[in-house]
Amino acid sequence: MAFTRIDVAKAQELIARNALVVDIRDAESYAQGSIPGAIHLPGDMVGEFLEEADCTRPLIVCCYHGHASQGAAAYFAHKGFEEIYSLDGGYEAWADSAGTS
Repeated sequence: MAFTRIDVAKAQELIARNALVVDIRDAESYAQGSIPGAIHLPGDMVGEFLEEADCTRPLIVCCYHGHASQGAAAYFAHKGFEEIYSLDGGYEAWADSAGTS
């Protein structure tokens, strides 16, 4: 199973369709700003997340600039998520589009 790289506009569409967003940045960065509704998912919480997650719900992975999220998205796709996305440009692109950076 593969993942798809998407831009901010596509992410917004998916979020409107009830996609789940996970933010894999460090706690300090997440606390300084995040996509509304995003779940902070540090590495030590991935196992618990996988136990509880609905793998049929679209999942968007967000990081700083869109690089680390690709590896994480591939991992989640391998773990059975049916519809998985990596946000190109990461939170920085999201913040730029919202005028918050």
